[in-house]
Amino acid sequence: MFFFDQTYFLIIIGVILSGIASSFVKSTYQKYSNVPNSNGYTATEVSRLILDSAGLQHVKIEAVRGDLTDHYDSSTDILRLSDATRNSRSVAAIGVAAHEVGHAIQDQKQYIPLKLRSALVPATNFGQKISFPMILLGVIFGYNQTLINLGIIFFSVALLFQLVTLPVEFNASNRAIAILRDQHILTSTEVPQARKVLNAAALTYVAAAIASFLQVLRLVLLFGGRRNN
Repeated sequence: MFFFDQTYFLIIIGVILSGIASSFVKSTYQKYSNVPNSNGYTATEVSRLILDSAGLQHVKIEAVRGDLTDHYDSSTDILRLSDATRNSRSVAAIGVAAHEVGHAIQDQKQYIPLKLRSALVPATNFGQKISFPMILLGVIFGYNQTLINLGIIFFSVALLFQLVTLPVEFNASNRAIAILRDQHILTSTEVPQARKVLNAAALTYVAAAIASFLQVLRLVLLFGGRRNN
């Protein structure tokens, strides 16, 4: 029953939502990856321009393999741009790069949700490792509700992480769009196109949060109401 039961449809819903969101962001990125920006900037040039104007000259820009693997590493002050992004002059690539610079600016300004998300990483990793073994032990020991509930709580840390991630990502996108507009890096026609790319990317985080919630709900439905015999 632990793996195959009537609540398994909750997991299926989460997988479907995540798949739809992933397909949407890929198709949206692909669409605007064929639209070059009018000023002729590459995504790397835009990143350096925004970083320097924000007083973040110390933040380095490095290459990272893959497509859409772009990220900002706050522990090393390094902005990493993917193969699909760094040398591209497309509106899509510039939007993605500016979004990652938005995270660097969040770090600079000590944006609380970003600090909270970083603090949650160790707890999230630990919770994901220990939650299912603890629930399994609770089941083995005659549905020990204390162990089971602790397992569900540990698993729920991943949901908390996903929820905290939402304002972090939306705020980074809003910062990116404002900078691209106000510094005239993109034209008035190109800014809405970049926004569409970032909005599509944001849906993947929304889908991930919903999927995490459904997983927690499934565990509660399966084990949360159990009592020792």
